[in-house]
Amino acid sequence: MLNELTTAQHLDAIDWDHWQATHQATLLLTIKNDKILLIRKKRGLGAGKINGPGGKVESGETILDCIIRETQEELCITPIDPNFIGESLFQFKDGYSIHVHTFIATEFKGEPTETDEAYPIWFPLDNIPYDEMWEDDKYWIPLALKGQRFIGRYLFDDDKMLDYDIKLIDASPE
Repeated sequence: MLNELTTAQHLDAIDWDHWQATHQATLLLTIKNDKILLIRKKRGLGAGKINGPGGKVESGETILDCIIRETQEELCITPIDPNFIGESLFQFKDGYSIHVHTFIATEFKGEPTETDEAYPIWFPLDNIPYDEMWEDDKYWIPLALKGQRFIGRYLFDDDKMLDYDIKLIDASPE
């Protein structure tokens, strides 16, 4: 399959029926007072980019436990009642893949604080810095902000997006 991926330029080159993510992960969008709380990542996948807090699901951890733990670790805040909004299936040409479960929270405990993993930044909802983010964000974040649930599939070569497809969904995951 890696051979097929190294030459893939479009999503249809991937066997999505048998696709398996290398990692399960989470991402949180925190919205308050017409602003969104994002982070500038200091390390790991996407270091230097602006994104929401989140990360890999650890063994024995639920997706909800993961988004709470990751937000606490990266921003020193605890999201209250994060709501599922969508899924993103990322395939990279080097063979890495990640299944990201995205949530939105409108309330949290604590004060967003810089950590060794992330620097917190509030942005007005009408001025999200998409040019400093992963390319896919400009397609699914506006849907999420409207409360539209989605599932997206994306093909990347390093940090360049080659192809994507987003479908709106009605039901939440099990």
